[in-house]
Amino acid sequence: MTSTFSRIALWGQMTDASVARLARQIIEHLRSRAITILVAPEVCDLPEFADCQAITDKELSDQLDLLISIGGDGTMLGAARRVAGATVPILGVNLGRLGFLTDILPEQMTSAIDAVLSGDYLEENRLLLRSVIRSGKDGSKSSEHFAFNDVVLQKGVSGRMFDFNTVIGGTFVNKHSGDGLIVATPTGSTAYALSCGGPIVEPSVKALVMVPICPHSLSDRPLVVPSTSEIEISLADADEPPAHVTCDGEEIGQLAPRQTLMVSVANETVTLL
Repeated sequence: MTSTFSRIALWGQMTDASVARLARQIIEHLRSRAITILVAPEVCDLPEFADCQAITDKELSDQLDLLISIGGDGTMLGAARRVAGATVPILGVNLGRLGFLTDILPEQMTSAIDAVLSGDYLEENRLLLRSVIRSGKDGSKSSEHFAFNDVVLQKGVSGRMFDFNTVIGGTFVNKHSGDGLIVATPTGSTAYALSCGGPIVEPSVKALVMVPICPHSLSDRPLVVPSTSEIEISLADADEPPAHVTCDGEEIGQLAPRQTLMVSVANETVTLL
């Protein structure tokens, strides 16, 4: 596959010395190719990035040809959410511990970038999750949030379980007792869901994984459901304290009694190289 990447953005914690060092190496490597390098506006204020152009989060999705993420999988997750639904592919350079998503090592990055620029790469489209919290009889909803790995419902009070219900496609599935529930994409099946006993799902499989966290029942097991499923999660008791809702580890709000957490596959996708 051949492509032209003339505008490339760098993403990562550029105030970190190791990230900034690799970013500078990439910039120097790309300078000879007449490629425009873009970074976040606050990064442009740093002397080592003064020759780069600024680009805001809102502009990432429509003014880029390629986004290079430098850091760990958490950095890649943040990058993925910001270009969700755009045709901007992401290339990950790994400075983290695991590197499930960012599989290019620093010593390989210049050769890997050269390969991508010459069209020698594989492109994968990955599912994203969409989560919304609905309230009351009128179904008013909070803002939408995307997750590349998982949407997680966790207890709000430490030291005790809580009860919650799940409904899939309008059909009641189970009343759970435990510490919470993970809804993961195939990409996220190797993250938090894996540590809770969930299965590893090949990334191209169109499915979602539902994994209970510390369930207080031998029959409450992980489920694999079609990616077309709409999952509804609600607290089982009116006097339950609110539970925490996170997307890719970032808290997006709380789920209170008489509210419903809606999780489904988003129309948007993420493209990885």
